[in-house]
Amino acid sequence: MLSGESHGEVCSCSPARIAQYRSRISGPLLDRIDVQVEVPRPKEWRKETENLSSHDMRQQVLQAQAVQAQRYAKLPIAWNSELSGRLLRKYTELNREAEQLLEHTVEAIGLSMRSYDRILKMSRTIADLAGEEHIEVAHVAEAIQYRNLDVKQVYTS
Repeated sequence: MLSGESHGEVCSCSPARIAQYRSRISGPLLDRIDVQVEVPRPKEWRKETENLSSHDMRQQVLQAQAVQAQRYAKLPIAWNSELSGRLLRKYTELNREAEQLLEHTVEAIGLSMRSYDRILKMSRTIADLAGEEHIEVAHVAEAIQYRNLDVKQVYTS
């Protein structure tokens, strides 16, 4: 058990023990995992929420895929995840505020350049899902949150 509750039991592991368990996954391997988040056990199973339905979510994803297909129509790639090098920099251009947030995060947490690139790609996808042409600070912030295990591994080491 890493943290949180399971089957109504609270984890009694120390932060050092959790960090030791997480350290079994090597940094280079962790760098290759795009979305890294802990999903806590819900406190209330049947509570009504205002989340997107599966159908609405599917529509949003299909729209983002159409945007990417159009954006990369004349290129040898089809998805944001395939961006690299010059194309990555071209299609994930950040405004000054978003760039500062990402650079500050990379320095403060000590993320690798591979993680930096993955955050850029994820930011582009989040912007596409939101129907936004440009990547904004909120998109970068959300993408950084999806690198949750990177952050926790650095702070608990």
